Amino acid sequence: MHTDKQLFDRKSQVFLLVLAVVTVAVLGLNILVPEGSALHVSTYTVTLLGKYLTFALLAIAVDLVWGYMGILSLGHGAFFALGGYAMGMYLMRQIGDRGVYGDPILPDFMVFLDWKELPWFWQGFDMFWFAMIMVVLVPGILAFVFGWLAFRSRVTGVYLSIITQAMTYALMLAFYRNEMGFGGNNGLTDFKDILGFSLQSNSTRLTLFALSAVFLALGYIACRYIVTSKLGRVCMAIRDSEDRTRFIGYRVDKVKLWVFVFSAALAGIAGALYVPQVGIINPNEFSPLNSIELVVWVAIGGRATLYGAVIGAVAVNYAKSYFTVAMPEVWLFALGGLFVLGTLYLPKGIAGLMNRKEAVA
Repeated sequence: MHTDKQLFDRKSQVFLLVLAVVTVAVLGLNILVPEGSALHVSTYTVTLLGKYLTFALLAIAVDLVWGYMGILSLGHGAFFALGGYAMGMYLMRQIGDRGVYGDPILPDFMVFLDWKELPWFWQGFDMFWFAMIMVVLVPGILAFVFGWLAFRSRVTGVYLSIITQAMTYALMLAFYRNEMGFGGNNGLTDFKDILGFSLQSNSTRLTLFALSAVFLALGYIACRYIVTSKLGRVCMAIRDSEDRTRFIGYRVDKVKLWVFVFSAALAGIAGALYVPQVGIINPNEFSPLNSIELVVWVAIGGRATLYGAVIGAVAVNYAKSYFTVAMPEVWLFALGGLFVLGTLYLPKGIAGLMNRKEAVA
């Protein structure tokens, strides 16, 4: 059992309030302030911020399993990418005969590769509701199968981390192949509209940004509900001493499996929100480096806080956007240095530093 006071503690209230204020402010400064004004927020910036919010939702998913259950997953990028591909397949089906080759059914890359008919696994993706189910179902099924095999076998620690990384690397290699039917190394792109609304229009961009904020808030609340419940206390017991929790009588493998699947579904939703805003999804999203970056976001922001994961995701990606333009050749070194310094001097991340200042005050 948990109370509303536990669910919406002071930090959660502040986080949700800040998210709401920033969302409304960004939308207002884009719609109401003229383009020539210094206060105007461009549509490009709105889209960039929307991308950061999808990364923040992904970071929360990672923090749920790593921060609260001790599962260092280096494969959550795979769940993110699968959700993105499900959305991308829907968007490709919406192009219709407006593609380069004018085929009303087959996407351009299939026509180019001389495919004669639509593969069975593309069926149904012309319907939005079906695609949205797949956004959650596909990552969830993969997480269930992987988790069922791994947790029943009691694979833990660095071995589990390596296996999750191997999973996403194997998927990356598979999706690079043209025979898979997902666009090969080029992936899926050239999207036109979603639910009949042009993806290039200002209103659609603003709506996607707002939806990203809404789902981030809902994802945060759902994770808070879990971690403040009895299930959450069991998760933290597993993190601190898995063997002792098992000896007490809890089915540790089932608890880990349920939370892992839920986390994967959240990552899939983040991927689905990401794709229409950036306009492309390709196998690079499966890259093991991406999954390692997710862990860096959470570590820098602060594990086992949820809001810290959001801070880390936004801060690191903002830094990445800046340094890849200002100093592209040193960005990876800067990221590595940031992680090392954070581990040495901020073991509890930015959130831990904020808590320390509050305690001193």
